[in-house]
Amino acid sequence: MKFVMFLVALVVIFLLAFIVSNDKKGIKFKSIGIMVILQLLFAYFFLNTEIGLVLIRGISGVFEHLLAYAADGVNFVFGGIANKGEAPFFLNVLMPIVFISVLIGIAQYIRVLPIIIRFLGIVLSKVSGLGKLESYNAVASAVFGQSEVFISVKKQLPYLPEHRMYTLCTSAMSTVSASILGAYMTMIEPKYVITALVLNLFGGFIIANIINPYEVTEQEDIIDIQEEEKQTFFEMLGEYILDGFKVAIIVGAMLIGFVALISIINHVFAAIFGISFQMALGYLFAPFAFVIGVPSSEIVDAGTIMATKLLSNEFVAMIDLGKIADSLSSRTVGIISVFLVSFANFSSIGIITGAVKALNEKQGNLVAKFGLKLLFGATLVSLLTAAITGVML
Repeated sequence: MKFVMFLVALVVIFLLAFIVSNDKKGIKFKSIGIMVILQLLFAYFFLNTEIGLVLIRGISGVFEHLLAYAADGVNFVFGGIANKGEAPFFLNVLMPIVFISVLIGIAQYIRVLPIIIRFLGIVLSKVSGLGKLESYNAVASAVFGQSEVFISVKKQLPYLPEHRMYTLCTSAMSTVSASILGAYMTMIEPKYVITALVLNLFGGFIIANIINPYEVTEQEDIIDIQEEEKQTFFEMLGEYILDGFKVAIIVGAMLIGFVALISIINHVFAAIFGISFQMALGYLFAPFAFVIGVPSSEIVDAGTIMATKLLSNEFVAMIDLGKIADSLSSRTVGIISVFLVSFANFSSIGIITGAVKALNEKQGNLVAKFGLKLLFGATLVSLLTAAITGVML
């Protein structure tokens, strides 16, 4: 039955993308088919093979050690604020982002990271049927994040047409940055974080190939990556430490604002209609939860988490999922977990628009114009990743 539902999910997701396609005749069905097969293979590898599970445990173990090292620094600064074993969310989940950011900075400084990103980008471009710049951007987004990635391609920004900008932004919104992977792994199972990270790379290209198909000429397909100004090692360390701290503070501030806002909306909505706002949205998203493989008895709860992520952010939704995970089947938890691992939410429209606008005002205004379509595409990527995962659980 789950294979039938998977086929139904593909039809629904692809049909929604097809309806808003810019060029329905230009869709590259061969590339899409290859990437769907690759998604299925990777999902099977990570979720159902011993080698894949060993690899996941290895990656998870690395992050566990990194988080333990990060805790040394956090405890040195904040030790004594919280009771032992009861450190608040900000210290346990967000503060380690600072240390992970430092490691990314070191890998960038010694030129290991740029080589890896370029290599993977070129390989992906052969599969995706899109340009090398688009493929580079997709991999770089998974390392640097949805706003920082545009700095590395700022030389090209003034010359990119709307269709290429849409693909770059879709990739940025569909993935997550490496600096917060550790934070996610403290909230949901690491195997779902890694699986979603890989599947979203291909999913972004699949949906972009339907909504926004185009050809890139050799003259256009040039990767001219913006090099950072030469810094000393310790200047770089200081910059990435502060960058990581800014991310932690921003995420913390957004959580305070969104959780409080959702709380008051739920209270007012319940007083008027007798049902919370989140629950009402849960009924709205329930059909999508059912299509991607969630058991019918759990689709309202799953839909509520999905809607929360779209309206607020993935952290708020992961917190809510953690509260009800014990009452859900492992299959539902897995499907919803991978759905949550992306930046596809309304606030990301403003984040990406602001990041691009800071580098090029004209292109920033262009991104703002297709902001809702961008969120629509990125959400379809999350649905596709969840459907692929569902058929493997």
